Amino acid sequence: MVFLSDKLKYSIIIPTLNEEALLPKLLNQLNDKKLRSSYEFEIIISDGGSKDKTLEISRNLVDKIILNQDQVSQNIAAGRNIGAKSASGEILIFLNGDVILNDAFYFFDYLEKHFNYSNYLAFTCDVWIYPEEEKFSDKIYHTIYNNYFGTLNYIGVGMGRGECQVIRRDVFIEVGGYNEKCAAGEDFELFKRIRKMGKILFSKNVFVFESPRRFRRFGYAKVTLSWMVNSFSVIFKKRSMLTEWEQVR
Repeated sequence: MVFLSDKLKYSIIIPTLNEEALLPKLLNQLNDKKLRSSYEFEIIISDGGSKDKTLEISRNLVDKIILNQDQVSQNIAAGRNIGAKSASGEILIFLNGDVILNDAFYFFDYLEKHFNYSNYLAFTCDVWIYPEEEKFSDKIYHTIYNNYFGTLNYIGVGMGRGECQVIRRDVFIEVGGYNEKCAAGEDFELFKRIRKMGKILFSKNVFVFESPRRFRRFGYAKVTLSWMVNSFSVIFKKRSMLTEWEQVR
């Protein structure tokens, strides 16, 4: 990998594919004038070939738009890697296009106080459903899942969902980025490799919200089974069982 460099604190990398409906929530949040003047960060969209208005929406709200130059579709691992190659920040913040931060100011403040000058190599946090769409079943499931992820990090097993992963740029380069053979499970596979190098910070005070769209379409049982099958494949075969992660919009 060849990476650009031009001293900047943070690079926020958002892989996208037909995210016109939800992406504006995140971009508007990140473009708060006070936020942008308080913290040094750039916003990078790494687009996998959107056919909707994703790029049109992004044009005036981000610093860089990286397009998929291949003739074939790229998975989210490739999208994140391509975005990272053009990043100038010392710290890479990967957020999914359907995510919003609970409190953007607190998010950056937490990184400044607890991560930036620590010996942690990466950071991740709890993920919850949008409050306005959350059902009781969502609350129960995500409580269990967040505690599971937190426990794994506490006992030394690297784990983190791709909805929000923060990684030091030099560490990302050293481990070779996301495994592009993984159409799913690329997020925890990367954190497992990073954990072998050093510690990962997990916080329940910082958290992000995600869309429930996949859970609504397939149900929690099917989504969880798919995650489990792909996880075992990633662990033992170094690649996901699925060759393509089905798009839900």
